[in-house]
Amino acid sequence: MSITAHLRASVKLPGGAALVDGFALERRGDGSLRALLRHGSELEVHDLEELFAGERAPAAVFPVPRPGWEHGGQSVSPDGSFAVFTDQRAVRAVARDGSPLWEYPHACWGCGSSPAHTDGEPEVCPGPEHGSCLVSEDGRFVWAHIVSASAAQNSREHWVLLDAGDGTELARRPLRDSTALGSHQLPHPDGAHVALDIGMGQDGVLVHWARWDGAELDGWVVSHHLDRILADVHPGHPGFLTVEDNGADLRLHGLDRTVLAEREPAEGEDEDEDPPCWDRCCGFVDADTVIASTVDSDGAPERTRHWLLDARTLEIRGTVGYPAGPVDSYVRPLGDGTWLTYDDASGTLDRWSATAV
Repeated sequence: MSITAHLRASVKLPGGAALVDGFALERRGDGSLRALLRHGSELEVHDLEELFAGERAPAAVFPVPRPGWEHGGQSVSPDGSFAVFTDQRAVRAVARDGSPLWEYPHACWGCGSSPAHTDGEPEVCPGPEHGSCLVSEDGRFVWAHIVSASAAQNSREHWVLLDAGDGTELARRPLRDSTALGSHQLPHPDGAHVALDIGMGQDGVLVHWARWDGAELDGWVVSHHLDRILADVHPGHPGFLTVEDNGADLRLHGLDRTVLAEREPAEGEDEDEDPPCWDRCCGFVDADTVIASTVDSDGAPERTRHWLLDARTLEIRGTVGYPAGPVDSYVRPLGDGTWLTYDDASGTLDRWSATAV
């Protein structure tokens, strides 16, 4: 069954691919969506609705604390008054006027020295390894994935909770067996739980959940088999979506660790096609619908498919049909009934829905 997609809005946006196939889109509990786009030594913050309405000027611009560091993550407070960055050797908070607020030093992701390089050592070490950060829904805390100089309890990496006002460490959780290449974090709409997805290259993936109980970070690991990638968090009920590392299946989980539903990709129309596999970019279009893609199944753009599934059972409802033919792009659902695609050739970010406006 083909389900017709309706174009809701388009905007020319250089670098917009990071909103679809990356972690530049920040979704808050109030439903607001922000594009966090790095351009050289600056982080531009755009309200997504205003961007599609034609407002090209960013809502805020923050200087990147260490411009020579091209990796790491960033998060902006709910009120937009400050941004937090994870660079190679510290978590840093910056005010909207560009003034530094605080710094939380940690070991170097590149060489392991702590807390800072000595004279004569390079300012930035080679290597892409990095952590991530997330400002809490109420703006009071910062969740950060950091690396330590020592490996106590088989844990060189930690998940720390910081006071967003001054960077004071409030709690930490050891991340046993983690050897991160990179990570990202997603908040749960309940405002309490946060998910941490750690990519370890050929060593697999670790997905952690945690909540702060006022004294400690109480948490658990989704899978010890190192084969599940965190895709998205349900916008309404306590559930989340993961993809098997090689794309063999999607799973819907509850926060109590139960698997609520599972779905393998639909078979291809041609027997000679490579077996399809789910891409890592998938998630909740709204409370009732999941969108997933099989863009990477065989590397043929004309065979790109986007699929709509039931959000509770993961039953496949049908494939998405676009007005001008197949769209060779990953998908980024927004949780409000729409999803994004990006055209690399034209630099166009498109917003779609399965219902007409």
